Amino acid sequence: MEKKSINKSILGDSLRQSFAKLAPGIQVKNPVMLVVYIGAILTTALYVLSFVGIKDENSGYILAIALILWFTVLFANFAEAIAEGRGRAQADTLRKARKDVKAKKLKTKSNTDDYTEVLSAQLKKGDVVIVRAGEQIPMDGEVIDGAASVDESAITGESAPVIRESGGDRSAVTGGTTLVSDWLVIEVTAEAGESFLDKMISMVEGASRKKTPNEIALQILLVTLTIIFVIVTATLLPFSSFASSQAGAGSAISITNVIALLVCLAPTTIGALLSSIGIAGMSRLNQANVLAMSGRAIEAAGDVDVLLLDKTGTITLGNRQASEFLPVKGIKEQELADAAQLSSLADETAEGRSIVVLAKEKFGIRGRELTKMNASFIEFTAKTRMSGIDYQGIQIRKGAAEAVKAFVQDNGGEYPEECEQIVRHVAGAGGTPLVVAKNNQVLGVVYLKDIVKNGVKERFEDLRKMGIKTIMITGDNPMTAAAIAAEAGVDDFLAEATPEAKLELIRDYQAKGHLVAMTGDGTNDAPALAQADVAVAMNTGTQAAKEAGNMVDLDSSPTKLIDIVRIGKQLLMTRGALTTFSVANDVAKYFAIIPVLFFGIYPQLTALNFMGLTSSTTAILSAIIYNALIIIALIPLALKGVKYRELPAGKLLGQNMLIYGLGGIAAPFIAIKGIDMLLTACGIV
Repeated sequence: MEKKSINKSILGDSLRQSFAKLAPGIQVKNPVMLVVYIGAILTTALYVLSFVGIKDENSGYILAIALILWFTVLFANFAEAIAEGRGRAQADTLRKARKDVKAKKLKTKSNTDDYTEVLSAQLKKGDVVIVRAGEQIPMDGEVIDGAASVDESAITGESAPVIRESGGDRSAVTGGTTLVSDWLVIEVTAEAGESFLDKMISMVEGASRKKTPNEIALQILLVTLTIIFVIVTATLLPFSSFASSQAGAGSAISITNVIALLVCLAPTTIGALLSSIGIAGMSRLNQANVLAMSGRAIEAAGDVDVLLLDKTGTITLGNRQASEFLPVKGIKEQELADAAQLSSLADETAEGRSIVVLAKEKFGIRGRELTKMNASFIEFTAKTRMSGIDYQGIQIRKGAAEAVKAFVQDNGGEYPEECEQIVRHVAGAGGTPLVVAKNNQVLGVVYLKDIVKNGVKERFEDLRKMGIKTIMITGDNPMTAAAIAAEAGVDDFLAEATPEAKLELIRDYQAKGHLVAMTGDGTNDAPALAQADVAVAMNTGTQAAKEAGNMVDLDSSPTKLIDIVRIGKQLLMTRGALTTFSVANDVAKYFAIIPVLFFGIYPQLTALNFMGLTSSTTAILSAIIYNALIIIALIPLALKGVKYRELPAGKLLGQNMLIYGLGGIAAPFIAIKGIDMLLTACGIV
C-alpha cells in the first residue's frame, strides 16, 4: 500500500512538473524539443489568426496539429519529470533525517565533561564534539576517540547498526545518523550545508546533475540533424510553390504542414527521452544505494574493461574458515577435532568459532560442561601467536606452526616432520595452517582457508564474456594469492599489494588505453581511487577515501562494483538502443509522408504510396499523433533501461541494431497506417 501511494505521489508531482517545465528558460535547454515547442506556439498563433481570415489550412486541422504538438512537449517534460520524481522522493526522505540538533562542543579534546551546547548548524570544520548513546551525530566527522554502534538506517536503509571507532578504516561518521551505544568523540570535517547528507540530497534530486560528455556529444548530433531538417523543410515552401505553378496542378505546402513535417522528421523521440535516460540511470544507482558524484562516473562504468577487486569481502567471505582437520600419523581425526574445539571455546574470532562449528558438524562434538572442567583459557596474543586451554592437568595449544613448534620443543616434546609437510601443503594451497598440540604432543593441523563466495566465479565468467578483465588485489603472499585467484576464477592478481603498487598498476593499464574501476575504504587506497576512472569508496571508509572516489557505496559492499558496471553498461545500452530506434523512426516517417504531400503536384508519386494513405491531411495527422504517442510509450523503457545481457560490445551492438533498428523502421509504418485508417473512418480526409 505504501509503495502504491508513493507512486501516485510521484505521478501527480510529475504531471505538475510537466506544465511547469513549459517555461521558455527550461525548454531552451533541450534544442530538439525547443523546435517542437516553437512549432506548438506557431501553430497556436496560426489557429488564432484563422478566426480573422488569415489561414492556410482548415481551423480544426490547425487546432489538432497545435494540440498534438503541445502534448508532444508535455510528454517529453513528463518523461524527464517522472525520472526526477524518484530522486525528489528519496531526497525528501533524506531531508527528514537531517535535523538541526544540539551538539556538545568540547572546549578541549582531553576533557569530555567540559563542553558547551550549540546547534549543529553553528559547528565549523575542526570543532570537536562528544556524542553519547541515543544522540544524533550533528555533522560529518572523524572519530578521534571511543567506539560505538551507529544506526545509519536514515542514510543506507539498513537497520543493523555498524561499529565506528577511532583509528583504522571505520572512523568516518555521517551527520544525521544516531548512536545506539557507548560514546564517540568526533572532529567535524565539513562545514554547515556541505555535509555528505547535503551532497546526497543535491545529487539524488538532480540539482547537481550535469550532462555527461556522451550526452553532450549525442545532443550535438541531434541538434545537427534538426538543423538539417529545418533547412530541408524550409525549402519545401518555395519549392512546392514553384512546382505547383509549373505543373499547373495542386497547391503549395502550408506553413502548418511544414511545421508538422519538421517535428515528424526531427529526432524528437530520443530528444524527448535523452535527459530522462541519464536521470533514470543515476536513479537506478541510487536505488542500489550508491551515490554517484557525477554522471560521467556512471558512463565510465559502462565502458570499464578492467576491474580491480579487493580479495577480502569481495571475492572471499572476509574471514578464514576451518575446512579440514589433518591429523598426523597415529592420531584419529576426531581426537584432533576434539582438542581443536576445546582450545577454541573461548576464541571469539571468526576462525575460532568456525573450528567449533566444524567439529560439531563432523563429529557431533557438543555440550561441554565448562564449569565442571574448572578450565582456564589462554587468549591469543601477537607475542605468543597461540591460544589454548588448561584443565584437569591437560594442556592444549593451537596456533601458528612456528609458535607451537617452539612451545612443544621447549617443553621437551617432539615436532614431527610429517606435521611440517602438512603445514607446507596447506600453505601451498593458499590456506592458513594452525597446529594443535596436546600435552606437548602434536596432533595435527587445522586447515583454515579463505572461503570464496558462492557464485563469484560465475559472475567473473560473465564479465569475461563482456570483455572485462578482473584483477584480485590482496596483501597475501604470491602463493596464497595464486591459489585463491585460481579458485575464484579471476584473470590476474596483485599479491602483497601496497598503495604504490595499486597506483602503478592502474596507471599501467590506463597507459595502454584501458578504463579501470576499483573499490577502496582506507586512506592508503585514496591515491589509487583518485587515479581510477571509476572509484567506489565505501561509506564505512575514511573521509580521505570518500573524497578520492567518484562514487560512494552506502552499503559498504565491495561486490557492488560489479553491479555498478552493469548499471553503467545498461545506461549506455539504453541510450544507444533508443537512439537507433529514433533515427530509424525518422527514416521510416520520411518515406511514409513525403510522397503523399506531393500527390496533387506530381500524381506519379502515387506509386510510392505503398501504404495506401488516404490524403496528406490524414498522413500528417497520423504521423504527428504517432510521434507524440511513441514518446509516452517509450518512457517505461527509458526509466527501466534495456534488459542487460553479458555479451561483448560488438555482439550487443548487432542485436540492438537488429531489434531497435528494424523495430524503429517497422513501427511507424504499422502505426501510421492504423491511425490513418481510424481518421478516415472518422471522416477526416
